[in-house]
Amino acid sequence: CGSLGKMAPGSRLVGLTHFLFHRSTTRIEPTCYLQDLFTAPDMRGQGVGRALILGVYQAAKSAGIREVYWQTHETNGAGRLLYDKVARHAGYIVYEHEV
Repeated sequence: CGSLGKMAPGSRLVGLTHFLFHRSTTRIEPTCYLQDLFTAPDMRGQGVGRALILGVYQAAKSAGIREVYWQTHETNGAGRLLYDKVARHAGYIVYEHEV
C-alpha cells in the first residue's frame, strides 16, 4: 500500500493518490491497483494528475511490479483524456452488487 501527494509552491496539497500492490489470479507476479487519484479543481490540467500517476508507476517498478491498473467512471471525460495519454484502455466493464 502507498500514497503520494503533490505539493504546490507554498506547501499546499494539490493532489493525492492511493495505491496498493496485490496478488492476481491472472499473473504470477503482484500487480498494482491505483485506487484513488485526486487533483484540486483549480490545479487540473496543470500536470498534477500525470505526475501522480507517473509516481505510482515508479513505485510499482521499484517494487518489481510490471502492471498498474485503475477504474474510472465513463462520465469522467477530463480524467479519461489524461488516462488515454498515460495508459491503455483494456476494454473491461465493471459490474458490482452490494450485499
